[in-house]
Amino acid sequence: MTLAAGVAGLLAASMLTSPTSARVIDFKIQSSGPVFDGQSYGDAGTYERIDAIATIAVDPKAPENAVIVGIDKAPKDKNGDVVFSTEVSILRPSEAAKRSPFLFYEIVNRGRNLAFSALDGAHSNSIPSSAEDAGDGFLPAHGDTIVWNGWQPHLADKLMNIDLPVEKGVTGMSREQAIFDKAGETGTIKLTYPAADLDPAKATLTVRTDDADKAETPKGLTFKYVSPSEIEITRPADAPAGAIYEFVYPAKDPVPAGLGMAAIRDVVSFLRGNPGHDAKSPVDGITYTVGMGISQSGRLMRDMIYQGFNADEGGKRVFDGAMIHIAGSRKTFVNYAFAQPGRYSRQHEDHDFPGDQFPFTYVKTTDAISGKTDGILEKCQETKTCPKIMHSDSSTEFWQARGYLLTTATDGKSALTMPDNVRLYLIAGTQHFSLWDAKPATKEQAAYPTNPLSATPVLRALYDDMEAWVADGTEPPASRYPNLTDGTLAAPADLAYPEIAGTPMKPKYNVLQAMDYATLPPTRGKAYPELVPTIDADGNPQGGVTLPRLAAPLGTYEGWNLRTKGYAEGELFSTTGSFIAFPATPVDDDSRDALAERYESTDAYLAQVKAAAEELVANRLMREEDVAKTLEYAKRDAEALQ
Repeated sequence: MTLAAGVAGLLAASMLTSPTSARVIDFKIQSSGPVFDGQSYGDAGTYERIDAIATIAVDPKAPENAVIVGIDKAPKDKNGDVVFSTEVSILRPSEAAKRSPFLFYEIVNRGRNLAFSALDGAHSNSIPSSAEDAGDGFLPAHGDTIVWNGWQPHLADKLMNIDLPVEKGVTGMSREQAIFDKAGETGTIKLTYPAADLDPAKATLTVRTDDADKAETPKGLTFKYVSPSEIEITRPADAPAGAIYEFVYPAKDPVPAGLGMAAIRDVVSFLRGNPGHDAKSPVDGITYTVGMGISQSGRLMRDMIYQGFNADEGGKRVFDGAMIHIAGSRKTFVNYAFAQPGRYSRQHEDHDFPGDQFPFTYVKTTDAISGKTDGILEKCQETKTCPKIMHSDSSTEFWQARGYLLTTATDGKSALTMPDNVRLYLIAGTQHFSLWDAKPATKEQAAYPTNPLSATPVLRALYDDMEAWVADGTEPPASRYPNLTDGTLAAPADLAYPEIAGTPMKPKYNVLQAMDYATLPPTRGKAYPELVPTIDADGNPQGGVTLPRLAAPLGTYEGWNLRTKGYAEGELFSTTGSFIAFPATPVDDDSRDALAERYESTDAYLAQVKAAAEELVANRLMREEDVAKTLEYAKRDAEALQ
């Protein structure tokens, strides 16, 4: 049964229920059975998987739902409720006696699972099925019930989906942006929402080489509608790769995308056994809930908490703990008219799309530009439903997502103190996302090899720390995040990078400006200050959790990379980091000490790595079990440079 059919078939059923503000009215299991090829994981044993469709009814007039943009224009049933459905997948130990009291919920990233990559080292981002999908089995070994559900509309069928009602007849202006990194005179852009008018004169197409350039429509740049949902662009013969194309057009039929946050709220509330739902949950025995969001989904988790979605319709807490990874100071482009949840600001790509405006941090502050006073936790503090929060970032989030705004007032001059329920961690020297076994790689558009350092060993320790914090109040490690108090933040222009021949260490910064989104494109206002982590003599970032392979470095590890010649040269290359190896022996045109000057032998190098790993273990920022794998990857990297 499709999602749409599930909604249609249950509209009538919802008419018979007593209206409450939000509830799961049906939970239809589509399939269930063994998973992970029968593999057993420690005391948890084997696992089973349940796939289902949850149908949810929400009262659009209830205060907790009225904040959803467009919900008042969505179709209603006879009770006045808005009804929609979402796909749900559940993993749990096959034997009830082996299940822990924890429900671990991951907010899917563009319909995909990232937790098993980030925590288990898995190379698949599908909802896990095979033993290979489970990586080394870190998550299954805990015995937790693991849950995902769809929240983002307009995804491909093979991904985790949600079926939202369409606001039929509603029109407005929408904007698409595309970057073509391949040569060619034509290209297509698929439109998130269908065009309301196919008259080309009512739409505009512009191009600029980089974000600072003026957007123009040069001779030879044209477009035509292939269908209401797609345009074909003809580019000038000399059009450069890496240029930014922007299309603004009259659109129709948006969806209330903020219902995706309600879907997460109500599915978790339902499965953890909170009262008020009509359907019967297949899950029981849940005492604690921990949610995790990675990148896009980490930004969504911040947005959910900010907009009050960590309280269900009965006022019960949804997530007891929230692990927010690589979100920086951003939120999302979700609860808007004509929302595009996949967009997020970078220095070159999607620079001024919504989702990164004040407030930025978990403590209440006053914005130096707008004068507004607010904080991410304001609503949950009012309802006493705030989760315990671990927010972790890579170095990329300081260059691309203004991570400093978590610990610093918006004037760039005052340090902030976090509430007791918040911990902040920078995994220093990492790029936005890397698998644990990653190696440096080359990309056609990037000037330098990619950064192989991974946050995985720290995240695994923090997962255990979070469960202990939630279950018995064991305090987690103190925050380790760059701030003004200890002098680990500086203006990018003040960083003294090492001299490396042929390597211009002059990264750009994703400048944040106050934006007026009443116009498309939006009107840019005053800029916020620019601050990033300080660096050592090798150019490596300071002020966070220092991974063993950064404590004993083989080169310079950065959270940024540059676009190379022919691809908008000098712009930041999305969320990719860089690795520039030390020379094997001293050279005149590299100010960094050579490998031979640092380490007498591979064994001497590995001894330093081991000492740094054991220090993290002592501080509960790495598990003892993960030291061996850390040494394995360190030895591999060292031998590759010999």
